[in-house]
Amino acid sequence: MKHNISSFKKFAVLGLTIAVLSACKTTSRISEIGDGPELSQITNPTVMPNYRPVSLPMPAPSVPESNPNSLWRSGAKAFFKDHRAKAVGDILTIKLSLNDSAILANKTTRDRKDSDVANVTALLGFETKLAKNNLPNGFNPAAAANFGNTSSTSGDGAIARSEKVILTFAAVVTQVLPNGALVFLGRQEVLVNSEIRELLVTGVIRPEDIESDNTIVHTKIAEMRVRYGGSGTLSGLQQPRWGTQLWDILFPF
Repeated sequence: MKHNISSFKKFAVLGLTIAVLSACKTTSRISEIGDGPELSQITNPTVMPNYRPVSLPMPAPSVPESNPNSLWRSGAKAFFKDHRAKAVGDILTIKLSLNDSAILANKTTRDRKDSDVANVTALLGFETKLAKNNLPNGFNPAAAANFGNTSSTSGDGAIARSEKVILTFAAVVTQVLPNGALVFLGRQEVLVNSEIRELLVTGVIRPEDIESDNTIVHTKIAEMRVRYGGSGTLSGLQQPRWGTQLWDILFPF
């Protein structure tokens, strides 16, 4: 009985939480009627709740050699000042050009036929009398058992995927790793006709891969994460209601 009460309390808390979240979202959507969603404020990305510093395997630190009588500094990228991004807070331009496609096709065909015939050739001399001992008429000891099995399986599978995203945007360096690699975060929001399109890209780059015009292509970004989506009237119409989504998750069949 206590177990049932505890389970009921858990379901009640879960239902109350879902109801509160749904009410908050509904209130937010009601407040956007006529004006659409609002753009978020510009904030420091490192203080966002989901921000986590990047930790990767690092080589042993090296001490630069001292050249007191030389105008050239060891590890410098150019004789004159380098204007490319190299410190936390610097801005660089990301060139994102994703044009991926994949086609996978599988076909499996299986055909099998088995046959087995068993006969009674010797049974202590009683094999000729088996037909007389309450067995069906026409019993033939030479073919006492006959087994046959035929099976056939055929399967076809195909996957076709095509993605194309071409964007150029600015990102901010949020972290400099001990080996000199830069961690960046780029985020953009565009509001058009009550629909917000959001782009978020993060990754790790080498300073030497940045071009002289302070740009870098996506093929030189390690651990790249891209999120491109939206919210608003059209996105809301394309998604099922939260009750339908919850039912799809909990329905066991």
